[in-house]
Amino acid sequence: MDDYYDKEPMRLRDLVTELIAARSTGKMDISITGIRYDSRRVQSGDLFVAVRGFHVDGHAFIPDAIQRGAAAIVAEEPPPDNSVPWVQVPDSRAALAQLAAAFYGHPARQLRVIGVTGTDGKTTTTTMISTILEAAGHHTGYMTTVSFKVGEHTWDNDTRQSTPEALEVQALLREMTEAKCDYAIIESTSHGLALHRLDGCEYDVAVLTNVTHEHLDFHGTPEAYRLAKARLFEMLGEAVDKGIPKVAVVNLDDPHAAMFIERAPDQVITYARENPAATIRACDVHASPSGIIFTADTPWGRTGIRLPLAGDFNVYNALAAMAVALSQGVSLDTCRDALSRFRGVRGRMEVVDCGQPFTVIVDYAHTPEAFEKVMGIMRPITPGRLIAVFGSAGERDRAKRSIQGEIAGRYCDFLVITDEDPRLEDRWAILDEIAAGVERTGKREHSGYVKIADRAQAIAEAVRRARPGDTILLLGKGHEGSIIYGTTKTPWDERAAAEKALAALGYDCQGE
Repeated sequence: MDDYYDKEPMRLRDLVTELIAARSTGKMDISITGIRYDSRRVQSGDLFVAVRGFHVDGHAFIPDAIQRGAAAIVAEEPPPDNSVPWVQVPDSRAALAQLAAAFYGHPARQLRVIGVTGTDGKTTTTTMISTILEAAGHHTGYMTTVSFKVGEHTWDNDTRQSTPEALEVQALLREMTEAKCDYAIIESTSHGLALHRLDGCEYDVAVLTNVTHEHLDFHGTPEAYRLAKARLFEMLGEAVDKGIPKVAVVNLDDPHAAMFIERAPDQVITYARENPAATIRACDVHASPSGIIFTADTPWGRTGIRLPLAGDFNVYNALAAMAVALSQGVSLDTCRDALSRFRGVRGRMEVVDCGQPFTVIVDYAHTPEAFEKVMGIMRPITPGRLIAVFGSAGERDRAKRSIQGEIAGRYCDFLVITDEDPRLEDRWAILDEIAAGVERTGKREHSGYVKIADRAQAIAEAVRRARPGDTILLLGKGHEGSIIYGTTKTPWDERAAAEKALAALGYDCQGE
């Protein structure tokens, strides 16, 4: 993505002035044609930033970068010699963000930037905000787990990163300014915030969806996870003044709402279904398999909302999107009409209909809280049995595996436990950890659940077992285009796997 924008060279001296606590050696009055953090992509004239990763350390690849023509090096270590200009920094990840923003001309200063953080609902909320703003006549770009958008151009996010590295973030923001966008909406993950990928985004609006149990493998504690997300709200006060109020949009039903509100520098808009103190509330919510109807009660008036999405948790996403749009001067009627046309996001409560007498839904739910939401919604509206196919990612939060199993065991009649992304872990050990939670609900292997590591076979087994009136939930992969075994990405399409399993039973998936 950092090649999308053809950028004019800059002087190294000018770039280095953007860095904090940097020590420079060598000629600084040289031309820099590009910035790289992957030595394999270095070309003559590039500035190579050595970043310490989770599996490899970029410092080990400095000789390779120099051999490929790097004009200068930014690193946390001192220079071994004077062969190339060298800039030593205390944190090369933070330096990469500062350098990228400068190299691309601080594009966020030319945009209104909206950040959406939270455990669940970030992608849908981000896309909803874009839909409403576009309906109001604005030009938008966005970055989400599922896709990227720059003006009229939208394409899949196949990076497996919800938040790209800082260099790609800034390049995309520059693309948005070139495409005459006036708003950028960024799905702002805890990883992206903690790893400085979003430094220099100059946020104007910060949105909290919710905070639940997730990513403890990275953050260590729930408090550290919450603080990482709260960083988005602190960044409002650090961003450049664009002549508009900085707005914090917070879910007041979330038990941690206060820590986000107290970090907001200017205007706060809250939303809720339950808390009567919220600025914007949803009342009279009615959900069905075909969609949701509710009344939005706001300081801008009351209106009925018809949302053509399954899952009443989408009420929260809609309220958050409305709060953002209303804060930006969009009318309540425009919000209502845009939401009525919103068709959802790929891999988010996506129905696969091949004419079968049972329901098949693909969803990205992969946290205990998301399981509670999806299963809690589908259980009462499913006339038959509720069947779930799911796994849990390797080298990620192990504590949630048995919790997911226990939740699924309580809500569902039958479970097929399968691979999600085993990575370098033993795939069967992961399934056993999930099964331990399932068994706490009284279910036993073969009668209440089965373990089938191969995901395509697991989906086929669920489809084979389904009867009229049942609902099958395919959870955890959603939009993702691969399954990671070891360090290899194996191509994967959850919807296509479901269609293949249905076609094998004689249903016509071509006629959808």
